Amino acid sequence: MSALRAGRGLLLLLLLQCGHSFGAPPPRSFSVDYKNDCFQKDGREFRYISGSIHYNRIPRVYWKDRLLKMYMAGLNAIQTYIPWNFHEESPERYNFSEDRDLEHFLKLAQDIGLLVILRPGPYICGEWDMGGLPSWLLKKKNIVLRSSDSDYIAAVDKWMGKLLPMIKPYLYQNGGPIITVQVENEYGSYFACDFNYLRHLTKLFRSHLGEEAVLFTTDGAGLNYLKCGSIQDLYATVDFGPGSNVTAAFEAQRHAEPHGPLVNSEFYTGWLDNWGSHHAVVPSARVAKSLNEILAVGANVNLYMFIGGTNFGYWNGANEPYSPQPTSYDYDAPLTEAGDLTEKYFALREVIKMYNKIPEGPIPPSTPKFAYGTVGMKKLQTVSDALEKLSFSGPVKSMFPQTFTELNQVFGYVLYRTTLPVNCSTPTPLSSPLNGVHDRAYVSVDGVAVGILERNKALTVNVTGKAGSQVDILVENMGRINYGGGINDFKGLVSNLTLGKDALLGWTIFSLSIDEAVRQGILGETKPTEQPQPAQLSLSLPAFYQGSFIIPDGIPDLPQDTYIKLPKWRKGQIWINGFNLGRYWPSRGPQVTLFVPSNILSTAAPNNVTVLELEEAPCGPGSCSVEFTATPILNATTANSKPFTKKDLLL
Repeated sequence: MSALRAGRGLLLLLLLQCGHSFGAPPPRSFSVDYKNDCFQKDGREFRYISGSIHYNRIPRVYWKDRLLKMYMAGLNAIQTYIPWNFHEESPERYNFSEDRDLEHFLKLAQDIGLLVILRPGPYICGEWDMGGLPSWLLKKKNIVLRSSDSDYIAAVDKWMGKLLPMIKPYLYQNGGPIITVQVENEYGSYFACDFNYLRHLTKLFRSHLGEEAVLFTTDGAGLNYLKCGSIQDLYATVDFGPGSNVTAAFEAQRHAEPHGPLVNSEFYTGWLDNWGSHHAVVPSARVAKSLNEILAVGANVNLYMFIGGTNFGYWNGANEPYSPQPTSYDYDAPLTEAGDLTEKYFALREVIKMYNKIPEGPIPPSTPKFAYGTVGMKKLQTVSDALEKLSFSGPVKSMFPQTFTELNQVFGYVLYRTTLPVNCSTPTPLSSPLNGVHDRAYVSVDGVAVGILERNKALTVNVTGKAGSQVDILVENMGRINYGGGINDFKGLVSNLTLGKDALLGWTIFSLSIDEAVRQGILGETKPTEQPQPAQLSLSLPAFYQGSFIIPDGIPDLPQDTYIKLPKWRKGQIWINGFNLGRYWPSRGPQVTLFVPSNILSTAAPNNVTVLELEEAPCGPGSCSVEFTATPILNATTANSKPFTKKDLLL
């Protein structure tokens, strides 16, 4: 026995001398292997097949369902952005709770068995308002975003000083799921080409995350993009969609990275939509064929998007020339906006199965949908009538119009009020000569709707009235530009309006806290006081409407997800139980229905539906309604739409 004990003691001593201890796993590592043109994970060659999911577009209660479906498709990683403005809507007021609980999302991914490719910005694009940058940066009017501008850098340093220490424990080498971290995003597509900025970010990320973290950049698969987007010490990757020449795309990456793993950081499974265009549809066979070509050459790939989700509230972005994205971010992805399984999901799973072992077990099913039917709506107040309830901060007097930023308003609506300085007995042009309506303005004179001004589209309306007549202009922020040189996107009336040839002066401006008013339930009914609207205009004053419906609590499995559609309503915003679902605009399309996740519905109390209709409700003297359906409509054609083409995908 003594000899046996001595032998065990010697073995234990040898193990300790070799740096091991009982129960302690070997150190985790993840790195770029330039010699063998691959990633190394724990000392072994590794290739990821990843999918994009944006936690900010999916209710927290559904994160696990969506991640499980991604895992069961054969993915071994996910990719996600961190939108700065989602977590710091006002300076130094940080929110990482509930649907913004980033750490919970990262833990869920790891628990399911998925690695994480993290894209913390500071700029993300992502068809998200201002590309994820907070609009309060525009307090300095001439700020050069995404550059070495000292005020921008100071804000970035402060934000990353909060965010990156949160991320560090979740790096792979620290026991977490994060294998790579992107610095900035598609910088080669931006005009600044500021290498000092990229160097500063590199140093900043290294100071917080350490030297072992694998940091990377992403740019279009062309030398003109990589020229300003790539820099030493950040591993350069490319992005491209189906139908691209895979060999040529990776040859572009090889110009920036002669050795190391081939990586497509955004392989497009579908494409984004804009109001007034056809819903983008990319055939499953085309996506599967290109995915197979990418995997066949041993490349790493991230499928963008694997699930798109929803731009709830006001979070959608916009493209240039100004063209905002709708509420749905379905993206024609393998999982729908509501997380449903599609033909594309199974087609891509079959391709992935050729290269990765597919997990055993059932795939979580699509969530059930329920058609709650028709809900009658009654008119409450017009925006003008409800001003005292909506404008918590009170009116601001100004000689000239002020922007949302100057008013400390981030999203939503602002009402600008002035008077006609002269008699306009004949129609007189009210104009925005410098295209200063950002983004859509609903004009009324003495309580009569007279027209709509719209950025880049309608710069003049004709008005009549007496000197001193009240002019109300309700301006809607339709979403800030998220890509290109126009991300310095100020909202509201950003330049003077003219009546005839003279500038309108002397404004009373009301910042509207509509979301808070809806949450508090303070909008009441009023007797009709507005003037009759001219029939030929087919336009009425912006007004609120409300209805409710009951979901019985004795039926198993209710509430369930649903979709809401607004037959014959024109354009506006919807709230259910105080939750801002987003914008509707069926008259322009292609989106007709809005996704309603079950977590915002109740069986314990009536469910309140509030609608702000901006143009014309189909109510008239009788009743009007909205409808809850089990089927989404995202592809309604419009009069001014153009077909989605392969060229769109390759942009």
